[in-house]
Formats: sequence, structure tokens, C-alpha cells
Amino acid sequence: MKKQTLLLMALSGLTLSCSKLEESVYSSIFTTNFYKTASDAEAGLTSSAGSLINLYGFPLVAASDFAADQAYPRGVVGRNTITLFTYDPYFTAQRNSGRHETEGPQGVWRFSYKGIENANWVIEKVPSIQMDAQRRTEIVAEAYALRGLYHWTLTKTFNEVPIKTKASTSETEALVVKSPRADVYKQIYNDLDQAIAGLPSYSASLVKGRPSKEAIQGLYAKVALYNEDWAKSLQLAQAVINSGKYSLMTNVLDVFDVDKEDAARVENMWAVEADRVTPSRWLTVMGIAGPKNSSGPDYAKVSYGSWFAYQAFFDSFDPKDKRRQLLDTTYRDVSGSIVHQKDVTPITPKGVLIRKYRDPNSIAEANNCNFPIIRLADVYLIAAEAEARQNGATATAYGYINTIRKRAGMADLTPGLSKDDFIAAVLQERSWELFAEADRWFDLTRTNMFLTVIPKAVNDVYPTRTPQAKHRYYPIPLEEIQANPKLTQNAGWE
Repeated sequence: MKKQTLLLMALSGLTLSCSKLEESVYSSIFTTNFYKTASDAEAGLTSSAGSLINLYGFPLVAASDFAADQAYPRGVVGRNTITLFTYDPYFTAQRNSGRHETEGPQGVWRFSYKGIENANWVIEKVPSIQMDAQRRTEIVAEAYALRGLYHWTLTKTFNEVPIKTKASTSETEALVVKSPRADVYKQIYNDLDQAIAGLPSYSASLVKGRPSKEAIQGLYAKVALYNEDWAKSLQLAQAVINSGKYSLMTNVLDVFDVDKEDAARVENMWAVEADRVTPSRWLTVMGIAGPKNSSGPDYAKVSYGSWFAYQAFFDSFDPKDKRRQLLDTTYRDVSGSIVHQKDVTPITPKGVLIRKYRDPNSIAEANNCNFPIIRLADVYLIAAEAEARQNGATATAYGYINTIRKRAGMADLTPGLSKDDFIAAVLQERSWELFAEADRWFDLTRTNMFLTVIPKAVNDVYPTRTPQAKHRYYPIPLEEIQANPKLTQNAGWE
């Protein structure tokens, strides 16, 4: 972002809420006259959480899933540069809507740091507000959780990044050098520890969109997994599973049924909550995942046919696997007739539809499709991997992965696997369970598998894909380096 934009963002709470909360929307409120009341504290937290609607609404998906081996985009507004690894530090893709919000690395950088800046104001200012003490503690704890999540999003996307833990009152304070990866993770750990200490345990009365203590423990377990801190990852994942606060839904299809979103929170521990009737609180994933020009009863009132799964990924599922039903090669049109996707897709007859984000009662593009940040199925697979990394393919590790396979209608994993084969099986299970949830690309990069896996993930639209070692992390956007002379470009992108 330009320097003046960075400073304005630092001095004000600008962002709309991403969740179904009742706070008022605040805009252009300068902090010198703010953070005086309980309402100000709530609005400040809402402002920090507002970055989630941007990160999970689409930019983060575009910066990860389009580069992996499950799904690919229609090549509009530069999305194909992510799939083909032809982007560079100048890369900025614009949304079709004309709102000029970036879909690629620039968007991840911009909205993460915007969320961090707003969280910093909450952490610094809210403790001195005279208000209900318990709610004040929870607000500050959630701000720590958000700051930890945003820093983690940045480091898994860009590797070494600036750590921001102080609100910016001047342009000079806003410009920070990159920190080593170990220091970034240390800060994330500290923030998540603070969050866990202040957040309430999950209950049915928890406000929609608010993370519980157990949800942050689950996120923490995933952060530790990425940091190859196997013991901590296992400890935190087991704490979530053994707490009994959350459980897997009996039917995996129900997790993504918009009409069952309240019931799904027993598994969907923390999600970006969309709302079709509230402006700026719905996500764009429904529109891009649905078939072209959909107005039928299955997907949405309006969708564009811009995001498809590879046929090879669809074929990798056992036909008995219930999760395969979250993909499809046909849909019903407005008349109720069955339409084969191969007959209408604008880019390839081999495009498979993604069914995780559907809202047949959408209002045009506005929809109720929530996007998971962390769900219990993920935590089970984190536990399986962390246990295996630390202790091998134990009965405990098998128990965790088989819980997920059983829910999907699958037989138990082949017994007696070696440690390496078991870990490979867990990573494959993660691919089947968590596809289209902005997860797979980071699984491939954290394990350094992307260089061998991606060249095989091709079709008639993208027949050749050749990632290089430098693509493990995105380049820091050039305009950020131009705005901050303390920044240096990532290796391979100079």
C-alpha cells in the first residue's frame, strides 16, 4: 500500500465486520477520540475481524488453492498466473467487481496487516476502558487471536515478514523490518497463549463468529504443526479432542449445508460467518465455485463458473467416499433438468464443480456460505500427523485418521504402514477432507512436496505447470517494498 494509505489505516478503524455480530459499523474514527466506551471496544474488535472477510472471502483462496493440485481457475483477472507460476513482484490481480481489491499476494499482505494494525489498537487501548471486566478480557483475548492468525497467514505465505505488535501513530512506526521465521512463530505462540488465557470455552451461547478457547487451541495446534513443533502440536490437538466441547457431525455433507450452519458449529470451530442479508458480510467463493450463469436450485442465484476441481482429483476419491459428493460433474438448471458440466463450462469439458459453497437461496451473489478457519476434522488429522512425526505410525495415530475415514464412509487405513507411508496417507487424507478450504497449497509447501506434485496436476487448460523452488513463498509485493525502504525481497525474487 502507499505510505499515506498505510498511515491512514494505522490511525483509524475502517473495516466492516465479517461475522454475524450486532456492533455498529465505524468508519474514519480517529483513535485520539476513540476507545472510550464498551461500544468503542466492540467496534475496534469488529474492525480487526473485518480483514477476515477479505482474506477468506477470496484473496487467500486465490493465493493458495489455485496453485495446488485440487482446483484451478478460469483464467480471468490474472488468476491463471497463480496456477502457472508466471507472477512476479509486480503482480496485482483485480476483482471482476471493479472494487479494486487484490486477489493475490498483495491482498494477503494488505488485509493481514490491516487486521494486525486494528488488533494492536484493541490490545493497547481496551484494557483501560471502564466496562464489564469479563467482556473486556474476552475482547482483548480475541484481538490477540486475530493478530496471531494474521501473522501466521503472512509467514506461511511470504516466510520472513515484519512483526507488528505496536499500533502506529506515525509513518515511521508503521515501517518495520522483516523478522526471521523463528521470531515470527515465537510471536504467534505468544499471541495465541494470551488468547487462550482470556477466551471462554465453547458453548452453544457463544456469539456466532467468535472463537472459543478450544478453537484457538486447534488453530495453535496447526500453527505448531507448520513449525514442526510436533510435541506442542499433538498436545494442543489432543486438548481440543479430549475437551469434549466439539464433535464431528455425523454426515460430512452437513458441515457445508447453509441451512445447518448453526448445528455445524459443533465441528466448524471458527469460521468466517457470511450473511446474505447484510451488506459486506458475504463471501465470493459461492459465486466463483458455482456453474456458469447458474440460477438453478442447487448452487446459487448467481454464479460464474470460475473455479473447478481437476478431473484427476475427483477420480482420486473412492466412489464410497461421501466427501466425493462435495464435487460433481452435473447440476440442475432452473427448470430442474440435469445439466452436464462438460456441456457448459467455458474452459474445459473436464471441469468438476465444487459443491462446498452453495446457497440456493442466495440474494444474487449475497450468500450464507461460511468459510472454515479451523474445524474439528482438521484437528484430528493434525493429531494423527503430529503423533506419527513424533512416535511413528502408532495405534493412537491410526485412531485419529480412522475417525475421519469412518465418518466419510471409508474402511480403516491399511494397518502396519511405515512412518513415512503413514504420514503420506495423512497428507492425502487432508487433501480429501479439506479441499477448497485454502489448505492444500500450504500442506505442499510446508512439506516441500510441491515441486514433485504440481507438475502432475495438469489438464487441457493447464497442460504444463513448472513451479520452481522460489515459488514455495510468494514475492513481497513491489509496492510494499517501495513504500517501506526497510523491506527486502524474498530469495529468488530480487
